[in-house]
Amino acid sequence: MDLDVFVSTHRAEWDRLDTLLRRRRRLNGAEADELVVLYQRTATHLSVIQSSAPDPQLTGRLSQLVARARSAVTGTRRASWRDVTRFLAHGFPAAVYRSRHWWVPTALISTAVAALLGWWIGTHPEVQAAIGAPANLRTLTRPGGEYETYYSSHPAASFAAQVWTNNAQATALCLVLGIFLGLPVLYILLENMLNLGVGIGLMSSAGRLDTFLGLVLPHGLLELTAVFVAAGTGLRLGWTLIDPGPRPRRTALAEEGRAALGMAIGLALVLFVSGAIEGFVTPSGLPTWARIGIGIVAELAFLTYVFVLGGRAARAGDTGDLAAAERSATVPTAA
Repeated sequence: MDLDVFVSTHRAEWDRLDTLLRRRRRLNGAEADELVVLYQRTATHLSVIQSSAPDPQLTGRLSQLVARARSAVTGTRRASWRDVTRFLAHGFPAAVYRSRHWWVPTALISTAVAALLGWWIGTHPEVQAAIGAPANLRTLTRPGGEYETYYSSHPAASFAAQVWTNNAQATALCLVLGIFLGLPVLYILLENMLNLGVGIGLMSSAGRLDTFLGLVLPHGLLELTAVFVAAGTGLRLGWTLIDPGPRPRRTALAEEGRAALGMAIGLALVLFVSGAIEGFVTPSGLPTWARIGIGIVAELAFLTYVFVLGGRAARAGDTGDLAAAERSATVPTAA
């Protein structure tokens, strides 16, 4: 394509669009229709230039022009409580549901790794000796030791807030760092499973595995599920960079990245519930069966939310991404 000829042919349309956008008075009906037509044409021109004869200066000018025109055509939109309701009822559970083929295997494999690490540590005294001195390990695992007092060492409200902040940061890192081919996600996941495996191994070697599980399961079921969802989604995002499928790589990354960032908000809410359980239920005087029962109910409620509401929304076409009207327009062009 001869770029100079192309610019000469369409410059008048771009200048006219710029003039309409600079009008301070309200456009009449004919001018508004002309603005829409010129916006569509300029968007097509931008796509043609980007695919056939990319010129940084011209591309920058037309990109700004198209962005201004799109804002004028679609108008300014403010978020409302309806958007929040739609996100919680459709967008977030649909995004989690769509990622199930990644986070469910992640959850199963990670749990197996933690269990194997716990068995290895619990049945090999030499491994325990490498972790810490016998006196220190007894301090951790004895009745009233650090594993138990950890959950009641601070006021419940501040402890729940601290736990929620730490877990929300971990899940956000899993979602964001997935773009680096998922490698940081694997490291974060392994670190979490190693910590869990050490606890299982040391407490089982002291004959107090039931106590440990009674402390971990009430909040841990929901908390670990959120971590697994974030890790699986991060791995999916990393794989999108390798294999975007039928979509252009840039488009695929943009769509999956926006959905992942939305999931970070949703998972923060899930972790808020988990943190509240860890702060108020885990250290409470309730019987062990009651505390674990509360954790199981919270976990089942989340899974029902994802697989019922999320499955329904996903089958209806919701992906967790922005609505079509809120995304940048993409215009197919021939090379």
